Amino acid sequence: MMRYLWLSLAIILLDQITKLWIDSSFTLHERVPVIPGFFDLMLAYNKGAAFSFLADQGGWQRWFFTGLTLVISIALFIWLRRLPLSHRFTAFAIALVIGGAVGNLIDRVAYGHVVDFLLFYIDPWYWPAFNVADSAISIGVVILIITELFGLDRRGETT
Repeated sequence: MMRYLWLSLAIILLDQITKLWIDSSFTLHERVPVIPGFFDLMLAYNKGAAFSFLADQGGWQRWFFTGLTLVISIALFIWLRRLPLSHRFTAFAIALVIGGAVGNLIDRVAYGHVVDFLLFYIDPWYWPAFNVADSAISIGVVILIITELFGLDRRGETT
């Protein structure tokens, strides 16, 4: 199952490359419409977690989320190592979540914030800006939920 870590590595690389490009090409909060009225590229820094949770705190959240991400990533790695070979959907999903978590972890440790740049909206409603790592985490979690709800990796197994 460790071959799925290549997917994690690809997510980390794509995430970091896109963040470096945006961070070097945009000024903070600069927006460039891609699909006017629906999707912009916009540089934002998130010092909190999902949806800027705890972003306005005094800085302790950086190390809290760093530690939490490390613990979760290690737990996911152990889970991935212990998965039966037949659990391909679960392995794929875990690899996505690990890649996304580590991508954001790199930002948090290196810069003290996570670089976000994908902004979807339909005026006046905006989805909080996010990045490739956030996308990988979200997709991975959805796949995990669907896989467990429908038993996709357990078909044909006997208990």
